[in-house]
Amino acid sequence: MTRPPVEVADILRAQGSTFVHHHRIGFQRLKVIRAIMRCRTAALGGHRDKCMRCGFGVISFNSCRNRHCPKCQAQARKRWIAARERELLQTSYFHVVFSLPHHLNSLIRQNEVELYNLLFRTVADTLLEVAANPKHLGAKIGFFGILHTWGQNLLFHPHIHCVVPAGGLASGRTRWIPGSARFFLPEKVLKRVFRGKFVEGLKQAFAQKRLRFAGLIQHLAEPKCFAEFVRKLHRHQWVVYAKAPFDGPQHVLRYLGRYTHRVAISNHRLLAFDGNNVTFRWRDYAHGNVQRTMTISAEEFIRRFLLHVLPKGLVRIRHFGFMANYQRSSSFELCRLLLGMAPLPPPSETTSTKSTWRCPICQAPMTLVERLTAAQIAWRFVSTCFSDTS
Repeated sequence: MTRPPVEVADILRAQGSTFVHHHRIGFQRLKVIRAIMRCRTAALGGHRDKCMRCGFGVISFNSCRNRHCPKCQAQARKRWIAARERELLQTSYFHVVFSLPHHLNSLIRQNEVELYNLLFRTVADTLLEVAANPKHLGAKIGFFGILHTWGQNLLFHPHIHCVVPAGGLASGRTRWIPGSARFFLPEKVLKRVFRGKFVEGLKQAFAQKRLRFAGLIQHLAEPKCFAEFVRKLHRHQWVVYAKAPFDGPQHVLRYLGRYTHRVAISNHRLLAFDGNNVTFRWRDYAHGNVQRTMTISAEEFIRRFLLHVLPKGLVRIRHFGFMANYQRSSSFELCRLLLGMAPLPPPSETTSTKSTWRCPICQAPMTLVERLTAAQIAWRFVSTCFSDTS
C-alpha cells in the first residue's frame, strides 16, 4: 500500500500545539496528541536492522504504540486477527449494529466510562436474552462487540458492532442449535429490549448519583428534568441494524480487518492538508452510500479527532456468551465438536528475533542488531553532520 499524501501526525505536528494553547483539554487527549506527533520520529528512539546476507543496514524509528494512532493500529489489528482466526466456526456469521440516539451525546461525553460500560452491558444482555427465548432461537449464543464512537464525517456517534455466529449451544451444552442462514433475530424485538434495558440502566445510574451534569446539561441534575429527559428518549429513534450474513468464515476476517482496530479516521482517507485546512474522503450513508469529500479547518479536524479518544483503560473489544474470556477455550472446543469440525492443532510457537520486513536489495529477512535511544540517534546525527563538513 502506498504512503498517503498526508497523515494525522502531519496535521498534529503543524497545528497541535496551537490547538492545545487555545483549548482546554484533558491529560488523556494531550497524551494522545504528543504520542502521535512523536510516533516514528527520533524522539522515541529506534533500532538498527541489518541484512545478514548482503550487509545492508538501516535505522528505523520506534512507533508510539498508542491505540489511537492510525499507524500503530495496523500491526495490532494483524495480531488480533491472527489470534481470532483459530476461533472461526463452520457456520454463518451475522453483523449487528446497536446505535444510541444523538439526544444522549452530551450526557455520554460527560460520563464516558459509566455510559460506555452501560452500553456494552445493555447490548450483551439484549442479544443473550432475545436469543435464549425459544420463540426466536432458544440457545446460548456467543459474540464479540466493538465500540465505535464516530461516523464517517468524524462527528460523535457512539455505537457497537457485534459479530455473531448463526446459532448457539442448547441448554445443557449437549448440541448445537443452528440459526437461519438468512435471518438472525427480529430487529423490532431487539430495538424494544435494547431501549428498555438502556433507559433502565440510566435511571439506576441517576438514582445512585453516578452521573455528572455540567454546562448545558446541568439542569438534568434535577429529578424532574431528568425524568422528562428520559421520557423523551422513548420518542427518539433507537437503531438496531442486522446486516446480511457473511458469505463464510473467511469473509469474517476481512470484516474484522476493517472494524476491530480502526481509529476515528485512517491516514488513507486523508486527501490534502495545506497547513490550515484538511480534506478527507467520507461515505454518506444517509444518502445512498455515496462517497464524498469534505474540507474543514485543521482546528475543527483536531477537535473532531479528539472526540474519539477513549478513557484510560476502557476496553473497546469485549466478548460475551460462550465467547466470554473465562470460558472461551473450552466453549470453542465444544462448539467445534458439535459442528463436526476437526480438532484444532496446537498453536505453532513463533520466535521472532528478525524484523517482519525484507532487505530491499536481496530480499533476505532483516535482523534486529541494535536498539537505540533518542540520545544515541541524536548523537549519530550530529556526528554525521560534523563528518560531512570536515
